Amino acid sequence: MKWFVLAAFLAIIGSLGSALYFMMRDTGQDGRPKTSNMARALAFRVGFSILLFVCILVGWKLGYIHPSGIPLK
Repeated sequence: MKWFVLAAFLAIIGSLGSALYFMMRDTGQDGRPKTSNMARALAFRVGFSILLFVCILVGWKLGYIHPSGIPLK
């Protein structure tokens, strides 16, 4: 489960990086984007984030992830 969460975070960061690249390099003469690559990369980031959240919830429900932190009194 730790490796899956790490891979999901790397996918999110990679998607943000590719969106930044397309934002900086994929503009035409008038300042408008030539393609919709940046929007697609940001949509993938949203999808990866939702998938990560759902997988964390499922892992917690199935007992793969145990909460830790401040103990209850």
